Amino acid sequence: MGFETKSNKRNKEHCQLTKGKHTNSNSFPNTTATISANSSLRTSRRRNRKMAMTPVQRLFETCKGVFSSGGPGIVPSPESIDKLRVILDDFKPGDVGLTPNMPYFSPTIGRRTPAITYLHLYECDQFSIGIFCLPPSGVLPLHNHPGMTVFSKLLFGTLHIKSYDWVADAPCVPAMTNSEGKQPDFRLAKLKVDSDFTAPCNTSILYPSDGGNLHCFTAVTQCAVLDVLGPPYSDPDGRHCMYYYDFPYTKFSVNGLSVPEEEEEGYAWLQEREKPEDLAVVGALYRGPPIVEK
Repeated sequence: MGFETKSNKRNKEHCQLTKGKHTNSNSFPNTTATISANSSLRTSRRRNRKMAMTPVQRLFETCKGVFSSGGPGIVPSPESIDKLRVILDDFKPGDVGLTPNMPYFSPTIGRRTPAITYLHLYECDQFSIGIFCLPPSGVLPLHNHPGMTVFSKLLFGTLHIKSYDWVADAPCVPAMTNSEGKQPDFRLAKLKVDSDFTAPCNTSILYPSDGGNLHCFTAVTQCAVLDVLGPPYSDPDGRHCMYYYDFPYTKFSVNGLSVPEEEEEGYAWLQEREKPEDLAVVGALYRGPPIVEK
């Protein structure tokens, strides 16, 4: 098989034109029909490629557009958020090659808190895609998402989500100093969600300062959660994953701060903590349909 050079192409065109001078008009091909047919063929090929795109590839392509001009604290437009939400709402476990009987979801013998498996699909400066696989009773402790917009899609199972947002301009409560030195202050947060979710359900979306930016996941049954973060965590850029204790609002009394008694359960005091010693998140190779960078 050879390639047609420009020189060969010109010679062929010359021969065709010369040949055309000695034939009548009825012998010329219907160029309009040919162009129309070629156009239809190209359209059909594009349609077939689009139809053949896997859900995970479609998710990747959508994320590229949604987060193309994003950054810390920058929330995508409502139209972009809705576009990505619709893609995630339709996701099924099989779209990423998961089934509940995989070893990731089996209880860990000999551990008080089951180990959680993380499947890494993709990460760049603008966004990341990954899956948390939680066995029954698996816990992702209360943690933050600084300057991020996060989409979480429960693929299967029942998951308890408890989430908070910081209360702006609320006074902090100084912590006591102990043998380890000055402890982090207590900050007031408002409870956003405290409920069980069972798949299939809508995608959960949190924002830099709303929607439950600080959350805790507890697996009631074995669960898989597909996560999209924009932008992802980055220690060099100051986007650290921080963990927190939560305490009842009634633990402290602060001058000038009052909440109606019937609303007190909707608030809590959060205190930064070290990463829990019993938290084990292990990485595993993602074996589902691949993401292809074009």
